[in-house]
Amino acid sequence: MSTLPIIGITIGDPAGIGGEVIIKSLQQKSIHSKCYPIIIGDYKYLKFLIKKFSFPLKITSISEIKDKKPLSSDVVSVFDIKNLKDSPVKFGVCNADYGRASFQYIAKGIELASSGIINALVTAPINKESFSKAKVPYTGHTEMLAQLTKTEKFAMMLVGGSLRVVLVTRHIPLKDVAKELTEEKVLAAIELAHDAGKYFNIPNPKIVVCGLNPHSGEGGTMGKEEIQTIMPAIKKSKEAGINVSGPYASDTIFYQALKGKHDFIIAMYHDQGLIPLKTLYFDEGVNVTLGLPFIRTSPDHGTAYDIAGKGIANSKSMDEAIKLAVKMSRLF
Repeated sequence: MSTLPIIGITIGDPAGIGGEVIIKSLQQKSIHSKCYPIIIGDYKYLKFLIKKFSFPLKITSISEIKDKKPLSSDVVSVFDIKNLKDSPVKFGVCNADYGRASFQYIAKGIELASSGIINALVTAPINKESFSKAKVPYTGHTEMLAQLTKTEKFAMMLVGGSLRVVLVTRHIPLKDVAKELTEEKVLAAIELAHDAGKYFNIPNPKIVVCGLNPHSGEGGTMGKEEIQTIMPAIKKSKEAGINVSGPYASDTIFYQALKGKHDFIIAMYHDQGLIPLKTLYFDEGVNVTLGLPFIRTSPDHGTAYDIAGKGIANSKSMDEAIKLAVKMSRLF
């Protein structure tokens, strides 16, 4: 049996660009040769996309995986959920049917990953509004993955080039960040970053922590969060043997990381971490969920309704998400 890892890939919201970028990625030999990909979605929909855009990818429909041996390196298997109606998909349209379908793809992916049938899970973008219309009780991928796997300590990490950024808080209003920050959350992010070193062959990663306020609070003159919340978490991490420092002003940390001084950056809120990463690596950023019982990556972009169905979507971020899933599964 080949040692190539099996990577499950969910197609995300059918009205978005997920299916298109997956097909574009998997028709590249440089990616397809590194793993056995299994697309989790709707076979007829993918056949429609392949015909619509004249993609050369060959696919076959499967409904179960009894043995890894029959997986082909020439034809991509599609775990067919068969949950889309026969009517053509309306690209760029948000509705409950597409939200429900994308939820079911992820649920099947979680099942396959949790049982060890696949070595890693890559998820194409979903639409949170479609989730809401379908009455899916989750705000997004990260929360759904954590709750369905009963994972209590988890974090979102964004990877682009040499930058690895772990977020303490995620998709919350900026006005709520300070009150949502706790010592426990900062500590968990540091610990998860330390544990993630194994995926990158860094046994003792250098971790640096951003302050929340400008100039990291200037000794409390521009905010007390650094003193009251962030520094105690850093102190506990150091006592546990973790190579961590900070908090430092976030306007210098990313520059230093690019120079090789830091392996992981802990950011306090969404835009603090993502603005610099996306400025530098917009087309190739990858989202990783830390703390799960399996490896999960995702392209760091949305459904792109404005260009969906036009055949012009850039697959670079999906390329990198699959490559990173392969790399992480080999080192795990």
